Amino acid sequence: MEPQKNQRGGIQVIPRPKSWRLGDVSPWFESQDRKIEIARVIDALTNRVPAGIRGRIPTGEERDAAVLVGIYDEYDPHLILTRRSKNLSSHRHEVSFPGGRVEDLDHDLWATACRESTEEIGIQTEGLNPLGRLDPIVTVGSRSLIHPFVTVLPERPNLEPNTYEVEKILHVPLSELLLDEVWREEEWELPNGWVSITFFELEGDTVWGATALMIRQLLTLSLGLSDNFGRFPKEESENREKLQ
Repeated sequence: MEPQKNQRGGIQVIPRPKSWRLGDVSPWFESQDRKIEIARVIDALTNRVPAGIRGRIPTGEERDAAVLVGIYDEYDPHLILTRRSKNLSSHRHEVSFPGGRVEDLDHDLWATACRESTEEIGIQTEGLNPLGRLDPIVTVGSRSLIHPFVTVLPERPNLEPNTYEVEKILHVPLSELLLDEVWREEEWELPNGWVSITFFELEGDTVWGATALMIRQLLTLSLGLSDNFGRFPKEESENREKLQ
């Protein structure tokens, strides 16, 4: 069942705990400059290396994964996201960047991001190069340490979803992600205390969790704003980094 047009949030079920409350406004809430052109993304991300790990402190038991944060310019920079298929055993209908876990055949994390993205959405990665990297993020449910690679595509790509894994491919303009009505932050009470959860409520879909944190960092870096949400300093997490 497709969500109704113009309905923000979509059909995804958010596993909120019994105790939760609204969080803070966006890092760009008071900014008068929310125009992100592709040149700003390139300036902010070129050759960037991770400054630490965002989200939860890693336990050392996580498996490495990599995702492709693909951006192309079509009157406005757009992100390529996927809605996970209902056929999958977990995280059904969740929105994420294409990517997955490292396999033995991958010679580095960039190769993982490219291979998985080709398998999921049919993107041609030959000739692409990583512009820079966002900070890795630890996920709780899948016990992964996700390494996001940002790349700029020469044009809007022709994509074909692997329907077993991907229900829909989303092309989301950065300008939409910066709208006040799209932003939402909540604070959840979990067994280890209160945590902040970032959401982007699109028309027909909700982006949250690790993917929302990646988008949050991409936007703040491109706007030149500071945002120290959920980051553990590099010296505390370097044993889990793979700067390949």
